[in-house]
Amino acid sequence: MVKRAWMEARGRGSRLPRGEDTDGWLQVHRNRNMAAWTGSACHDRKALAVKGAQCVLLLCFIAGWPVLPGTAQLTPLPPSVPASQLWVRPDASWEAIGERAETEPQVPLVWVDAPASLLQPGWTWQLLPEGLLYRSYLAGGREPRLAVHFVHVEGDGWLGDLTLGARIGLLRYGSLDPRKPEGWQFDVEVAAFPRVRLDWERDMISADFRYGFPLTYRRGRWEGKLAYYHLSSHLADEYLEDYPEATRINFSRDAVVLGVAHRPHEDLRLYVEAGWAFYTDGGSEPWEFQFGVDYAPARPWGFWGSPFVAINGRIREEVDFGGNLTAQAGLQWRNHAGRLVRAGLQYFNGKSDQYEFFRQHEQQIGFGIWYDY
Repeated sequence: MVKRAWMEARGRGSRLPRGEDTDGWLQVHRNRNMAAWTGSACHDRKALAVKGAQCVLLLCFIAGWPVLPGTAQLTPLPPSVPASQLWVRPDASWEAIGERAETEPQVPLVWVDAPASLLQPGWTWQLLPEGLLYRSYLAGGREPRLAVHFVHVEGDGWLGDLTLGARIGLLRYGSLDPRKPEGWQFDVEVAAFPRVRLDWERDMISADFRYGFPLTYRRGRWEGKLAYYHLSSHLADEYLEDYPEATRINFSRDAVVLGVAHRPHEDLRLYVEAGWAFYTDGGSEPWEFQFGVDYAPARPWGFWGSPFVAINGRIREEVDFGGNLTAQAGLQWRNHAGRLVRAGLQYFNGKSDQYEFFRQHEQQIGFGIWYDY
């Protein structure tokens, strides 16, 4: 470029300045052109940087970060902690439930400053929903669950009382939360309650069978249940062989039940229930009542579990409105959907829950394992 300028100068008849040779003149023009090129390059780099910054800002705006004041911000979940064990503090940081401060309020697992309509989503129709709206009474003797009791009964020795049952939701119109769902739900339940001797022969003594269809409701701290159930009792053939003088009775009932429960705290539940049988046989009478209290932490506590206490009382018309009292205490383990495993001691006093012997008084003490849906 410098040589071209020098040749053009010579071609126009330009003369070199005195005292300067050709090399000096070329060096001066080389320095001038280098300065001009450097300035142009710096200008190009600045323009490129400005355009790059504009692109970055555009991408950030499209991605939604940084968020403008007053908009909803979704805080990402830490990969090491399950979502069901997390809650959101007002400053939008995630904390594990076991490490939260007791004085800090809990906010639902959604956008921190989202509208109220997002914090409380509407109810939806769900087929085979997860969770139950009205759970079984923990110390209830005729609730559908999986359980085994090893109890000592005065006069009969050690017996095994089993519960082989289940209860599932068929249809719900309500929320999607499996642990604390709300709405209306239609369930089906079925259970068998055999009693066996804990000796070498393991003979069955009797068994009760129950099935039902509860319609349940839950909103906030209140729960309700309207249900139909059928219950019948049966004396085992082995027992009749051992005691030929025993008389088999056909105790059965078809009843309508209304139950109400209240939770003053999420770990504490108070309930009362009334049942009226429109069909009875074998000594059964229409009215029955039960009531009680369950203390069972509603959140998972980890490997070592958490304590629980449950008390249930039952009153039945066929025993002149007498009944029985059941008390349980022990440890429990709960998952994030509300399913519950318990192990502990049980005390029972009153009229037998085995309806083939419904007039017989029993006093039991023993150990039990329970699985509730």
